[in-house]
Amino acid sequence: MAIFINSSSKVIVQGMTGSEGTKHTRRMLASGTKVVGGVTPGKGGQSVDIDGKQLPVFNTVAEAIAATGANVSVVFVPPKFAKAAVIDAIDAQMPLVVVITEGIPVHDSAYFYAYSLEKGTTQIIGPNCPGLISPEQSNVGIIPADITKRGPIGLVSKSGTLTYQMMYELRDIGFSTAVGIGGDPVIGTTHIDCLKAFQDDPDTTAIVMIGEIGGDAEERAAAFIAEYVTKPVVGYVAGFTAPEGKTMGHAGAIVSGSSGTAQGKKDALEAAGVKVGQTPSETARLMRAILGR
Repeated sequence: MAIFINSSSKVIVQGMTGSEGTKHTRRMLASGTKVVGGVTPGKGGQSVDIDGKQLPVFNTVAEAIAATGANVSVVFVPPKFAKAAVIDAIDAQMPLVVVITEGIPVHDSAYFYAYSLEKGTTQIIGPNCPGLISPEQSNVGIIPADITKRGPIGLVSKSGTLTYQMMYELRDIGFSTAVGIGGDPVIGTTHIDCLKAFQDDPDTTAIVMIGEIGGDAEERAAAFIAEYVTKPVVGYVAGFTAPEGKTMGHAGAIVSGSSGTAQGKKDALEAAGVKVGQTPSETARLMRAILGR
């Protein structure tokens, strides 16, 4: 088992014919992902040879779904075209859309996220995220597939880099699914969405949650954990050394007063029973202690 994607997921790549799309399609295929085609408006009917595999290109997501039965789309489209690409996927009722693109204007992200809620058939992960991986089953996005293995830990993280570090730190134990949700002010899938899915997944026995300064997402996740999650959760909040009042890193990482600080988030999580590490390595050690590893 895993959450959101598994070995039967059929993936299309929006922007597959671009340099980033081609590069990461190659990486996804190499890790065993069932990539079944791509979408580039105006290039429908062509095919792309990636390491000997011929992948068809379609003009729209609806055409791609009709021809391939795809149920996941990953978006490698430049920022100014990303809104149209995601709306195309939503209109086609694509169940899961993973938006890797960085630098999408916030009003565009807000529009397509609201549109997905209105239509009610599409889950969005991202934007500005590394995607997600269910090791040895499917890898959708840019997460390295060779730094961990399949196992019992669920991981949800705002930070791509810290996703990779935690996967590597706990590589001998392994992960059911690791989800990078992105750090922009407006994102589709949240910490809470992933926590609920991991709680409901019988093959996930413990959860790592990585947050960062700014906003109140981690505080809201702490309240959800206290009410709903019975599995052990360990956490890490990036930004303990960030100066107050300064915008740091991701567009969402804005701290004002005590709101959004790493310490405030750590306190909220610990009040909900989450063990919180001061560093990623300490967080990994806390997980090892929980699992007896």
